[in-house]
Amino acid sequence: MKPSGRKVNQMCGIAGFYGVRDASPEPKVVLERMAGALNHRGPDEHGIYLDGGTGLGHARLSIIDISSGQQPMLSADGNVCVTFNGEIFNYIELREAMIQRGHHFRTDSDTEVLLKAYEEKGIDCVSDFNGDFAFAIWDKRKKRLMMARDRMGVRPLYYTQHAGGLYFASEVKALLTVPGMRAELDPFALDQIFTFWFPLCPRTPFKGVFELPPAHVLIAENGNVTVRPYWQLSFGDTDTLGGRSEREIADELRVLLTDATRIRLRSDVPVGAYLSGGLDSSIVAAITKQIKPDRLRTFSVTFESEEFDESAFQRQMADALGTEHTSVHCSTADIGRMFPDVIEATERPILRTAPAPLFRLSGLVREQGYKVVLTGEGADEVFAGYDIMKEAKIRRFCADQPGSTRRPLLLQKLYPYLPGLKGQSQKYLEAFFRARSDEVGDPLFSHLPRFRNTAGAKVFFSSDVARQLGDYDALDELRSNLPTEFGRWHPLEQSQYLETAYLLPGYILSSQGDRVAMANAVEGRFPFLDHRVVEFAARIPPRLKMKVLREKHILREAMADLLPPLIGNRPKQPYRAPDALSFVGANEAAFAKASLSSSSIGNAGYFNPRAVEKLWQKCSTASNVGFRDNVAFVGVLSTQLWHKSFVTQTPRQNRNAA
Repeated sequence: MKPSGRKVNQMCGIAGFYGVRDASPEPKVVLERMAGALNHRGPDEHGIYLDGGTGLGHARLSIIDISSGQQPMLSADGNVCVTFNGEIFNYIELREAMIQRGHHFRTDSDTEVLLKAYEEKGIDCVSDFNGDFAFAIWDKRKKRLMMARDRMGVRPLYYTQHAGGLYFASEVKALLTVPGMRAELDPFALDQIFTFWFPLCPRTPFKGVFELPPAHVLIAENGNVTVRPYWQLSFGDTDTLGGRSEREIADELRVLLTDATRIRLRSDVPVGAYLSGGLDSSIVAAITKQIKPDRLRTFSVTFESEEFDESAFQRQMADALGTEHTSVHCSTADIGRMFPDVIEATERPILRTAPAPLFRLSGLVREQGYKVVLTGEGADEVFAGYDIMKEAKIRRFCADQPGSTRRPLLLQKLYPYLPGLKGQSQKYLEAFFRARSDEVGDPLFSHLPRFRNTAGAKVFFSSDVARQLGDYDALDELRSNLPTEFGRWHPLEQSQYLETAYLLPGYILSSQGDRVAMANAVEGRFPFLDHRVVEFAARIPPRLKMKVLREKHILREAMADLLPPLIGNRPKQPYRAPDALSFVGANEAAFAKASLSSSSIGNAGYFNPRAVEKLWQKCSTASNVGFRDNVAFVGVLSTQLWHKSFVTQTPRQNRNAA
């Protein structure tokens, strides 16, 4: 028989431990504190399970099958227990197939599907799941703890080995409730953040705390802990498209993306959608409207500056679809006021303020009574939509003929939304983008300008941090982590991989995604990150993803009839927000001035007090702050706030949980 469509939603927080012996206080108290620290992720209900030195905890956000589905959940025979954060979107199809194989179900939940899939296939069950998830399973008979994370890294999962035991949680603040755990900054993570905008997984800003990488499982058994991948993003297999035409590829893409959206609408509560005014969120909203023609709620954030505001496009798309649209205005001063809360949510230093307006937007969604939103995240990575990819194409074109005076003129077409670059000379642009022929063979060629310009902010590091780093080179570490087949891929695919495998889970889905949404108990769902869509897009020839300099060409062709022409043909305008300006001048924030004072900087020890003082003065008086100074200002300030929240005092959630 078919399930009712009702299921247990597990968009919550999980925590637990393995191999704990002679703990004080007793394990139950430790587990309750860990789950309590995740109350903002799951305010509706808490649950714990204990079996000797192993414990599983859960903080639940009730969205679907609200009357049941308490966690942790036990298998029918009581030998397998799971704590589960996220969604298995194809649970209905998996359940029906299991019934055909003779399985019997007590509930309609995806959690029970997960349990039975593990009982049937063991660790390999994770390959069957289409979803956004992080879960831990305790197998009582095998004395095995299994942890897993979804392919694209939508849901977070952290772990640490402490006092002879393994502890894990959806957020680090839950780990910091464990007796004896103390937060300490990892200087190598700081260096990576000041290069890439994120630490290279599994490293985190917290020394000794690790992030389970996307598409990986962790197995703790017989006192040993192993981590291994179960899926890998790969490119170049265009032959499997069988010589299909551009139209045929576009049509298949549309079918896949429609189904990816359909299964992400499975919910017992209303599902809304973010509407940024750009192509990607408009596509998701348009598909959603086709699937569910009844009234759709859409949400957006607006800004006071035309440089950042897209409200005219948001309203045009909302009117075209006939959605009930609600927006929240985020002033520059608002960004400054909420920034400490944002850093406590992200649990890491960040280099841009962009997560702050999204933090405010998720608050609006929650205030309107919604817990689930669909967004367009992932389309730029999957379909080559970022300007950095066009930039790399132009730089390679220029490097082919380094003496050409005409080819570099194409650089003037880049980043029309950045006023600081518009008036620069051609020589400045050439120096800024560094179109050098001797670097074309570097696997990081597409991203070298971004990485180098960001890394310029490291001049503010203290002598002590510089001493600890020694001759460490974050770029070399990234190069060493790339897949062996990376060098065989097309240059556009290499650039896509760097965005999809690193920046997407490390920053976009984390600091701008899960963390600021779940701080307000809101779940984001991402149709473009359905692994079927991702795998299909990886097989599409690069010439169809970027046609000359038209980004996301094949996606635009597939969805052209769903969108107003002004939206469908609109060039990419990346989501951004005011940076240093949010804290200085007319928007001066007392906490920012105190955090960047010479005494605060000196006490924390991460940065040079005199250099930071000059940075404050420059940002307070300059009419136009450049990229490096904006990055440095926000990076230094967020690091100081991180230090205050996690090193010198207890996070608010932990104080509330105690």
